[in-house]
Amino acid sequence: MSTIERHEYDVIVIGAGGAGLRAAVEAREANLRVAIICKSLFGKAHTVMAEGGAAASMGNVNEKDNWQVHFRDTMRGGKFLNHYRMAELHAKESPDRIWELETWGALFDRTKEGKISQRNFGGHEYPRLAHVGDRTGLELIRTMQQKIVALQQVDGRKTGSMEANIKVFAELTVTEILKEKDQIAGVYGYWRETGAEVLFEAPTVIIATGGVGKTFKITSNSWEGTGDGHALALKTGANLVDMEFLQFHPTGMVWPPSVRGILVTESVRGEGGVLTNTAGERFMFKYIPDVFIDKYADNEAEADRWYLDQDNNRRPPELLPRDEVARAINSEVKAGRGTEHGGVFLDVSKRLSAEVIKKRLPSMWHQFFELAGVDITKEPMEVGPTCHYVMGGVEVDPDTAAAVGVPGLFAAGEVAGGMHGSNRLGGNSLSDLLVFGRRAGIGASEYANKATRIPVSEASIKAASARIEAPFNREGGENSYSLHAELQEITHNLVGIVRTGAELKEAIAKIADIRKRSANVSVSGGRHFNPGFHLAFDLDNMLLVAESTAKSAILREESRGGHTRDDFPGMNDKWRQINHISSFDGTQVTIKAQPLPAIPKELFDLFDVHELEKYMTADEIAKGGSK
Repeated sequence: MSTIERHEYDVIVIGAGGAGLRAAVEAREANLRVAIICKSLFGKAHTVMAEGGAAASMGNVNEKDNWQVHFRDTMRGGKFLNHYRMAELHAKESPDRIWELETWGALFDRTKEGKISQRNFGGHEYPRLAHVGDRTGLELIRTMQQKIVALQQVDGRKTGSMEANIKVFAELTVTEILKEKDQIAGVYGYWRETGAEVLFEAPTVIIATGGVGKTFKITSNSWEGTGDGHALALKTGANLVDMEFLQFHPTGMVWPPSVRGILVTESVRGEGGVLTNTAGERFMFKYIPDVFIDKYADNEAEADRWYLDQDNNRRPPELLPRDEVARAINSEVKAGRGTEHGGVFLDVSKRLSAEVIKKRLPSMWHQFFELAGVDITKEPMEVGPTCHYVMGGVEVDPDTAAAVGVPGLFAAGEVAGGMHGSNRLGGNSLSDLLVFGRRAGIGASEYANKATRIPVSEASIKAASARIEAPFNREGGENSYSLHAELQEITHNLVGIVRTGAELKEAIAKIADIRKRSANVSVSGGRHFNPGFHLAFDLDNMLLVAESTAKSAILREESRGGHTRDDFPGMNDKWRQINHISSFDGTQVTIKAQPLPAIPKELFDLFDVHELEKYMTADEIAKGGSK
C-alpha cells in the first residue's frame, strides 16, 4: 500500500469495553495522550451483555458483608487456584469503583433507604451485586462513554479540539503489537471498512479485548470475541496463564434457534427461578458437592424458605457456582432427562408475578418475547450450557496489570488471567473490569512517563503490511469460513464442557492440521467490506487460543472449576498448586507448569482450616500461609 496513516500517542488501549474505557480514563487523567481502538462500533463492547450486576461488598442489603467475605467467596468459586493478590485487590477496591461510577452518573437501582440496591447471585454469601435492572453492563458502558466525552469536552475548551488528547478509533482491527529492541513501540492494523492500513506509535499498549467465545460453536459471545488480545499477547512474547479453564454459563437459551446461545442472566435464578428436567424433577439437589454441603439446602422446603429468610436457611442449589450448575445440567441431558434440544427447563413464572418479572428482569422478558415468542412470565425457558467466559488470559502483575515479560504491555478485564482461578463467580467480572482497568491505566501511565520512545522501524512496518496483504496474493487456497466451522466443531466436541485425555489428544492433532492449512488461506475480492478478509486474521487468533486451551487441558489431570476431565473426575490438591503457562515461539504453543504463589498468613487466617483441608495439601496447611 502506498501511504500508511500514522498516529502518535502515549498510551494505546485495544478494546473499548469496561476495562479498556476505565484504563483510558485513568491514563487521560494522568495527563497522557490516549488512543482507544475498538474492532466494533463504540458502545457495542461485550460489557453491555453483562446483565445481573457488579459484585462489590458495600453491605447495603446485608451489613454483614465486607471485603473479607467477598475475598473468601471468590477464592472458593475459583477452587483456590486464583492469584490471591488479584482476588484481594478486587474484593477491597470494588466498592470504591462502584461508588465512583455513581459519581460519574450511573443510575443504579435503590433500596427503600435510597442506597444502591444489591442482589443475590450464585456463589456469593450475601446479596452483593449492584445492578440496574438486568441491564447493568449497558449502564456501565453508557457511564464510561459519557466520562470519555466529558474529558474530551474539557480538552475541546482548552485546545479547540475535542480529540486532541483522547480519541476513539472505531471499527479498526489491530493485527499486531510492534516491538523494537524488546520493548513496545506501537500497534499496526487496518480500517475494517476499507482495509486501509494504520500505524500507531506509543511506548505503552493496554490489551482489553475481552474473550474467546467464537472459538466455540455455541457461545453467548458476540462476533468480536475471537481471542484477539490473547493471541496478540502470545505473538508479542507475553504468556497466557490457565487457558484450560473456560466457563460454560449454565443457562444459555438452547431453543428456539433464533435465541440459541443468548444468556439467561443468573439473576433469573437469584430472583427465584428453578431448574427442572423433563420429568418435572428439581434436580439440583442431587448435585451439591461435599465442599458446599453446609451452605446449600438439600430439600425444596428449605430452599424455598431462603428467599424469604436468608439468615436461617441454606441457599437453593440453583445458586451454586456456575461450573457446578453447568455440569449438573450436562449430566441430566446425558442421562436422557433433558429436552429434545439438549437442555433443561428454567422457570421463574411460578414464583413471581408477571408484574414483578417485568420490573426486575425487563430485558429478559422483552428479549425472549420479541425474538423467540417465549413469555417468561407464563412459561419456562429451555436452557443449557453455553461458552461464556475464559478464566485464562495474559499473565500479569496483580498490582500494575503489566504483562509478564514484555516491558510496556498491560492487560485488564477478561483478557487477563489469574483473578478468577478455575471458575469466575457471576458479577465479579464487571467489578474486575473497573478495578483492574483502573490499575492498568495507572501502571501504563507510570511506565509511559519513564519510557524512552523507540520509533517503529521501516522493516517492521513493511513486514506488518505484507502480512495483511498475504491472503490476497494466494490463489485457490483454503477458505477461512470452512476452517472456522471445522475448528468450532473440534472445540465443541473434544474441548468442551467435559473432556477426556483421548479426545484432547485428537483435538490437538486436528487443531495443528487446521493451523497448517490456515497458512494457505486465500481471500478473493478487494479489501472493502470483505468479511472473509477479517476472518482470515480472526481465525489465526482463534487457532492460537484453541491450541493453548487443549494443550493446557491435557496436562491438568484433575477436574476443577471450568475444567472437567471424565478420566480424572476429582479435584487433586497437588494440582491446586500449579498454573499452566502458555507461550508461543512463532510456530507452536508450549505449556509449562509454574507454582502458584503461596497465600500469605493474614489471608490464610480468614478461612476455617477445615475448609482449607478440602483444597490444600497437608504441607500447605501445616505452614499456615506464607509469612
